[in-house]
Amino acid sequence: MKSPKELALERKLLALLEPNSPARIVAESLINDEEIQAMQDYANSVSIIRLGFNDHGPVHMRQVARNSVLMMHLLRDSGIKTSLETDHTGTFGESMSAVILASFLHDLGMAIGRQDHELFSAMLALPIIERILGKAYPDDLEKRVAVRSVALEGIVGHMTNRKIHSIEAGMILVADGCDMEKGRARIPIALATEPKMGDIHKYSANSIENVEISAGKEKPIRISVEMSADVGFFQIEEVLIPKINSSPVKPFIELFAGLSNQQKKQYL
Repeated sequence: MKSPKELALERKLLALLEPNSPARIVAESLINDEEIQAMQDYANSVSIIRLGFNDHGPVHMRQVARNSVLMMHLLRDSGIKTSLETDHTGTFGESMSAVILASFLHDLGMAIGRQDHELFSAMLALPIIERILGKAYPDDLEKRVAVRSVALEGIVGHMTNRKIHSIEAGMILVADGCDMEKGRARIPIALATEPKMGDIHKYSANSIENVEISAGKEKPIRISVEMSADVGFFQIEEVLIPKINSSPVKPFIELFAGLSNQQKKQYL
């Protein structure tokens, strides 16, 4: 059974998509697919219980999808074209479909292990992507090929250790890094019995109170992070900023972060 958080994120995601559009069909197909739900749940179990990492399951992947779609709209509203549009190989709608697919499926490989999980994610996601694109673009092979390629680039490129080139794949990097609010670390902290390497990720994430994505003043996208303790700056400087620096979306982002009730520091 889905959690209230999952259901709330699904409603927020679908509210950002035009009814009956291919991107909406892609999102609904992902949301309603029992195999995807089971794969996300198991990936999260391995991530949290076996490996001791933060949430990498259905809530995280839905949050990344919402973040991605929201930022895609902000780029479009500012007149920024996606890579498929610039290459004349697709429309904004196809770019949106690719971003949603990559967001929903990028961490499936955590079910196998942390190392190279982005490659395992692509392997596990490929038949799902083909199945869902068959529903969204049943009569257009060229669109299916383009969306599949960009979605896979977003999946394999979300860890900053592989060069990516498209706006769409770059959006996954930033959206993934923005999911850092304290709820993501709640269960790993509760399960922790003794200190170990990597705990800084859990405790820094636990200090992040809010991440707001909105229209920027000088650039299309503004990311504003509010935290309860200085340890949260680790998430900004060691997780989010490296992802932004590796993303083709970097030129379009303003980044602010700081403690609650204090003036925020501008990083970008």
